[in-house]
This record gives sequence, structure tokens and C-alpha cells, in this order.
Amino acid sequence: MSEALLFVYGTLRAGFAGPMAQRLRREARLLGRARTVGLLYRIADYPGLVPGGAAWVVGDLFALPDPATTLGWIDIYEECAPGFPEPWEYRRSRILVDGPGGPACAWTYVYARDAAGLAPIASGDFLAP
Repeated sequence: MSEALLFVYGTLRAGFAGPMAQRLRREARLLGRARTVGLLYRIADYPGLVPGGAAWVVGDLFALPDPATTLGWIDIYEECAPGFPEPWEYRRSRILVDGPGGPACAWTYVYARDAAGLAPIASGDFLAP
């Protein structure tokens, strides 16, 4: 697949009703549900992904027709664009995901701070009841 891919696991997911999730659905093509190896933590009213371990984090995989534009505004939304004070809470990183078409490399936003003391989301799915 030649298009850039984006894995989202929190407030940008297709099942989330926020304005930024709606914008992503307008600008990108939803490929379907995906997952990656990692741990998911509740930060506040949003999650943070820490890659690695033996658990799965569930999310959605999007194809980005215009990755520079889409990733640019998401960098601002995640407050990890130039101009935001460091240390940033998130960093954009490429990870391996298990998507609808099999394994793929996708951009995602990884939690960049110490997760000690944060509550884990045991299901690995931020939108699970």
C-alpha cells in the first residue's frame, strides 16, 4: 500500500463524536479496525499508548490522501508540533499494526511521558463500555 497510514486509538477514532474525529473522517479513508502491541493508559478524558509488552491496543486504521496536511493539524491537536513547549505529552511515531489487510506500518501518537501512576485501560480499547 503506497498511501500513508494512521492508527488512532482514542479521541480520533471513528466511533468518537468529537470535532477532530469528524474532521479526520472527512479527510481520510477509514480502512477498518486495527490493533497494535502495547498498553493503553487513561491520562484524563483521553488515553495514551505505550508500545510494547504482551497486550493489544485496539483502534482504527486510516489511509491519508494528504498526509502532510492531516498529520500537521493532528500534531497541533496533540500539542507536539514545533512551537509547543517541551517535553511534549505525545510524539508522532511509526509503529507496526495488525490491520484489516494484515500487518502494516502506520503513524500514531505515542505517550511520551512516564506512565507510572496512570490507570491502565485493561481492555486496550478506549471506546469499550
